[in-house]
Amino acid sequence: MAGLYFEEFQLGQVFEHLLRRTITEADNVFFSALTHNPAALHLDEEYCKNETEYGQRVVNSCLTLGLMVGISVGDTTQGTTVANLGWDEVRFPKPLFHGDTLRVETEVLELRDSRSRPENGIVIFEHRAFNQHDELVAKCKRSALMLRKPVA
Repeated sequence: MAGLYFEEFQLGQVFEHLLRRTITEADNVFFSALTHNPAALHLDEEYCKNETEYGQRVVNSCLTLGLMVGISVGDTTQGTTVANLGWDEVRFPKPLFHGDTLRVETEVLELRDSRSRPENGIVIFEHRAFNQHDELVAKCKRSALMLRKPVA
């Protein structure tokens, strides 16, 4: 298990996740189709060339969000999370395009006991995703219900 228990997190702790992901055309098209998102912005190259400020298709923001959080799991919550409680303040300040490479960092913003589940704690993470030019392309806060360290 790669994830950390509630007691192992520290306020202000920053994880620079080693896993990176180059986003392909297939990733974007399959994800958009799988999630029933027919937006021309993600699927229609000619429309994007002629009708948008970007001149090319934009990666589906839900895919960006999923990759950003997913990349963080191995270092933070894999095997130690009980549940995701929510995602807040999701922002996409710059678009991602096919061929862009995503890197992610995570900061621990808050640690608190769970009032309803004393065997668990709640961690608030801020995930930040950057493209290969170190431009911020996405960020969100994620609340996770975490296991406490087992008593020996």
